[in-house]
Amino acid sequence: MTETYDSRQDTIEHILRVRELLYIAQNKLEARGFAHDQSKLKEPEKSVFDACTGKLKAMAYGSGEYKAALAELKPALDHHYAANSHHPEHFHLWRCPLCGLVFKESDVPPSEVFSSQPRFCPKCCPNGSMFEATMTPHISVDGMTLLDVLEMLLDWKAATERMKGGGDIRRSLQINTERFNLSPQLVSILANTIEEMGW
Repeated sequence: MTETYDSRQDTIEHILRVRELLYIAQNKLEARGFAHDQSKLKEPEKSVFDACTGKLKAMAYGSGEYKAALAELKPALDHHYAANSHHPEHFHLWRCPLCGLVFKESDVPPSEVFSSQPRFCPKCCPNGSMFEATMTPHISVDGMTLLDVLEMLLDWKAATERMKGGGDIRRSLQINTERFNLSPQLVSILANTIEEMGW
């Protein structure tokens, strides 16, 4: 007579393993919490943020006035984005207008054929000569990890809280959906997270 399989031990081992992996993720999130925006406390960012952050607080996020004020912040923002992966601008991505695929900069080196150094899609134009496949710089979340995306959402929430009128994370999500061309699936996940967090 064959012995009946009891799944209890396998299930317990699975539960413990997932718990262990969640603790690892939790530790990584905690480290991000300590590191978040530390670059704003040093030059070349601090003096620019000192001069501009007070002004931004009085503006509505995404307004024309807000966008114009960002131009004053550009030198600090360029440095900040380069130092912080929770910003879509951190990633140097390229998008092909033909196939729509997005590539990391390391996957599309400058062309050696042309002095203007355009980037060509490695899928549509592996030999680098078809101008229809000239890549364009692409700012999006495509280079991010789930941890980057979570930190980004939390950053948006905290930023809305110090904006004129207290801000609105749902409005911020709408604006950033267009700004970063977020997919409907990711927008849904972010909206669900906003709901779960009780914002």
